[in-house]
Amino acid sequence: MDLDGTLYVEGEPVIGAREAVEGLRASGLGLRYVTNTTRMPRRTVVERMRTLGFVAEEGEVLTPAWAASRLIGGRSCFALVDKSLHEDLGGARLTEDSPEVVLVGDLGEGFTYARLDAAFRCLMEGAELVALQKNRCWQNKGGLSLDAGPFVAALEYASGKSAVVVGKPEESFFRVALEDMGLEAYEVAMVGDDAEADVVGAKKAGLRGIQVRTGKWRPGGDVVGADLVLDSVAALPAALEGER
Repeated sequence: MDLDGTLYVEGEPVIGAREAVEGLRASGLGLRYVTNTTRMPRRTVVERMRTLGFVAEEGEVLTPAWAASRLIGGRSCFALVDKSLHEDLGGARLTEDSPEVVLVGDLGEGFTYARLDAAFRCLMEGAELVALQKNRCWQNKGGLSLDAGPFVAALEYASGKSAVVVGKPEESFFRVALEDMGLEAYEVAMVGDDAEADVVGAKKAGLRGIQVRTGKWRPGGDVVGADLVLDSVAALPAALEGER
């Protein structure tokens, strides 16, 4: 299940979302929360969920930073990410001096020319480009805002390199989630508001894709070929029960 836009929107739970999650747990289904957030570590994601009334453990939350730590390992890394994410990067050696990897997440207003230029110079010196995700936009209280994707695309264009993307909609991200659950793709469904990152990405990885009409969804934004389209996650338990 996706988080922001699916279980909660603008810091408030979607009506019926908490009850839906409780119902899914009670039915014996395994749950994982897969989010493309690149502004907070897993620990903080769990704290936020609990504050909003959702039951969650850190091991159930899979983030791009966590996935990136598996890819980078102990290599040197210029982390163009929020400092709060450093705790999720494992053994990576953080430096801006000739790093082996440039890692890009969502810095918001921290995406200054100086920071992007420094990252570009590292790439031109041979560093590998890794992106936590390439979402075009995200939903906040003021509406849709730029996400990390446009800045990753700028670095790709300037350097001539293609980023290795570790978040949704990459198949590798969904594979990590499947391995964590010990399940095959045909046994799992992905629920989310982002047509591209959640639904289309999941289906390409062999999972079922369930679209919810909350968060960044807009009229006319239903995914062609989605296995199920719901007004919100609140309707999910009844919909799944009806398919059994």
